[in-house]
Amino acid sequence: MFDVRIQLGAVLKIDAADRVLPSAGPVTMWVTGVRLVLNRPPHNEWLWVEGFRLGPSGRQGPQSQILVRGSSFLPDRAAR
Repeated sequence: MFDVRIQLGAVLKIDAADRVLPSAGPVTMWVTGVRLVLNRPPHNEWLWVEGFRLGPSGRQGPQSQILVRGSSFLPDRAAR
C-alpha cells in the first residue's frame, strides 16, 4: 500500500527521533518512493521512505530506505 502524505520528489529533513534507528542521526532525503508499513497498530504507524540521501551541500549521496514515524507527517489539508 502506498502512502500519499509525502510527495515523490520532495526533499525531507528527517530528525533522528523520528527514525527507527535514531542513533544513525538526522538525514536529508530526496524522495523517490513511500510505502506504509501495514503490520503496525494505527497509533504506532511507520513509513518506508525511499530515495537518495543529500549531503550538507545538497550533493546527492547513496540510495537509501529509512523507516520513519508516520506521525511526523501530517496530511496536507490544503490539497483537499
